[in-house]
Amino acid sequence: MLRTAFLKSLAAVIVIAGLGSTISAGLQAAELRIGMGGAISSIDPLYHNNSNNLMVSAHIFDALVNKNEKDELIPGLAQSWRLIEDDLWEFKLRPGVKFHDGTSLTTADIQFSIERAPNVPNSPSSFDPYVRSIERVIAVDDLTIQIKTTEPDPALPRNLSFVFIQSKKAAQGKTTDDFNKGIAAIGTGPFKFVDYVPSREVVLARNDDYWGGPSAWEKVTILPITNNAARIAALLTGDIDVAAGIPTVDLPKLSKNPKVALVSAAQNRVFYLQIDHRDQSPMIFDNDGNVLPKNPMKDLRIRQAMSKAINRQLLVDRILEGQGIPAGQFVPPGFNGSNPEVTPDEYSPEEAVRLLEEAGYPNGFRLVIHGANDRYPFDESMPQAIAQMFARVGIKTEIELAPNSLFRKRGKAGELSVQFGGWGNSSAASMMVFVMHSPDKEKGFGASNRGHYSNREFDEYLEKALAMMDPEARLEAIKDATAMAMEDLAVIPLLWRKITWAMRGDLTMKPNSRGLTFAWDVHPS
Repeated sequence: MLRTAFLKSLAAVIVIAGLGSTISAGLQAAELRIGMGGAISSIDPLYHNNSNNLMVSAHIFDALVNKNEKDELIPGLAQSWRLIEDDLWEFKLRPGVKFHDGTSLTTADIQFSIERAPNVPNSPSSFDPYVRSIERVIAVDDLTIQIKTTEPDPALPRNLSFVFIQSKKAAQGKTTDDFNKGIAAIGTGPFKFVDYVPSREVVLARNDDYWGGPSAWEKVTILPITNNAARIAALLTGDIDVAAGIPTVDLPKLSKNPKVALVSAAQNRVFYLQIDHRDQSPMIFDNDGNVLPKNPMKDLRIRQAMSKAINRQLLVDRILEGQGIPAGQFVPPGFNGSNPEVTPDEYSPEEAVRLLEEAGYPNGFRLVIHGANDRYPFDESMPQAIAQMFARVGIKTEIELAPNSLFRKRGKAGELSVQFGGWGNSSAASMMVFVMHSPDKEKGFGASNRGHYSNREFDEYLEKALAMMDPEARLEAIKDATAMAMEDLAVIPLLWRKITWAMRGDLTMKPNSRGLTFAWDVHPS
């Protein structure tokens, strides 16, 4: 098996520069082999809402609405959509679309898929949030559906980009296991299901009748190779053609290899410090190690001092080997919803010291930064570098790392004061909704607000912005909400990482901000 071959070559990755000659010089345009960095839990497109599954699903199935490389909405199975009333959307379907078994796409398939989305048994991460606002789906005619929502939902088209459409004929009454066996895995996408071996591979064949035109690749094999070194070794020995998620430490050697091509894109995941805003915080101490009775981070001047103490460009240069962008907000420059007037705080340790003294802490204080030790390649090095920067201005800092599951559990329980992590933004408002809005289960806000930030003025403004049905007005209001949150430093943004793919030198690829690898983006050079 392919997997056996590349695992045997793991040890050889240490000498990356010398292995390039083993990459096949000939172009095998018939097959594309993709090595992805994460596991795949199912072929069922509505079983598990995670990026690895979504990537595989997008090859077999289509959604009503698609997204381009910058996460902007583009037509999918729906050629167009419009708002008829504040609680009624209309979608015009593409004519002539067929499933892989030759049956035609109908409005009944759309209704079936939307109704199935929140009801897949044993789902580890449900698709329910994307369809929660839907009251009913109305078939107007063969190529028109209307979606009635329980309340105005301007985010509905974006939410539906996560809901892949299945064949009612093939999937009704079937289980997730039937999808994994291929029985129910009948989509309208650019590739057909051939085989799925859990933890080993997904094999796909080109759909020659695809509505968007046939792919350049007759066959696509997707291999989950979670070990970074093994994934690179597989590329260099010719077992795969494209390797996703290349660690920054390997980029210098790979960039010098003439047999390897590299492409990068700014990821929409922002790395940040989540700051505790409670009156007293459990991991903030005086210089003798006693818990401070008053949380200094409640004072904006302290948060500003912490932000100005961080040399973001140095973090990018030293920790990420230059593969990143300093961040002052949630989505990178040029992305939909990015506010060009909100920039990263300028590095100024002198100003940080002045702010600490002004706030009443001329001798600083002590704190602990917590994070995961199994989530990102720089789990340890990034917090350590920040701790050193804090120490230079008088904030003595320790680092405590734990497995991500335990770290998240402690953060949710309110046991932590400063947390290092990342947030993947599905939209410009995503992080504000889940991380910065005051927790409100009924409205679906603040589910990940482990910093206990609560600003009533911000909450009200964000809710008004999200309810605006005019897309341009809504976008401008979201930009204003971003400025409001950053002026108050609800969190301290650090940087956006550039995600890098490596591939055979005779291939090119259009990268995307989500870090996903799509076969149709890869072409012979």
